[in-house]
Amino acid sequence: MKFYYTVNWTKTLYFNFKKFPFSTAKKLPVFFYGKIHFQNIKGQIIINGPIKTAMIGYGQHFETATKSKGIAEFSLFGKLVFNGYSHFGKDVILYIGKNAYCEFGYMSCLGSDVKVVCTNKIIIGDWSGIGYESQIIDTNSHPMKNTVTGEHYPMSGPIYIGTHNAFSNRISIMPNTKTPDYCVIASNTLCNKDYTNLGNNILIGGIPARLIKNNYSRDWENEKELLKKYKVIEL
Repeated sequence: MKFYYTVNWTKTLYFNFKKFPFSTAKKLPVFFYGKIHFQNIKGQIIINGPIKTAMIGYGQHFETATKSKGIAEFSLFGKLVFNGYSHFGKDVILYIGKNAYCEFGYMSCLGSDVKVVCTNKIIIGDWSGIGYESQIIDTNSHPMKNTVTGEHYPMSGPIYIGTHNAFSNRISIMPNTKTPDYCVIASNTLCNKDYTNLGNNILIGGIPARLIKNNYSRDWENEKELLKKYKVIEL
């Protein structure tokens, strides 16, 4: 009964029947928990794979803190793709702009207070989790120029997060970031370039990020079943 009381049934029913064909909507694949504001949901949402009830959770309480500020916001103007189960914590702000593309891999996760701003392209790989109070932003938001030549710098750049990435808290992922598979990112790090040349099983960190340690990885094989237990809702 406690679970049923945490679901925002009004937003859950409205979103599913607004965005999916009836055969999909009746299974309620997307659940919203707690207070959330829909700024716009006119964009496209696609779920690849078998459709299951509550396979995508927005506003889930799977972290130590249980209180919510009630500031969660969802804005869908472009295209949003889920490749299976995905889980978002409390107070997440997700913005996908017009003509933008955002993709979440299987068992991908956003912690509480994470902000995602997608105006170009953001792809997050399977089993990759973004720690609380982090931000993923693929745009500078304002036109910037070289004051000598007058040349304007690109306003946005795609972001590619590899599979099995473990992001700590308060990390900033900026335009043109690309991480390898099996990558760990330390707290309070700024990522703003391609790190795939560093190889897999690495720890990076700093402002801007640099290689800290090789042969370093989260113990995914021993954690996968535990993560499924605490994040996947079966009804």
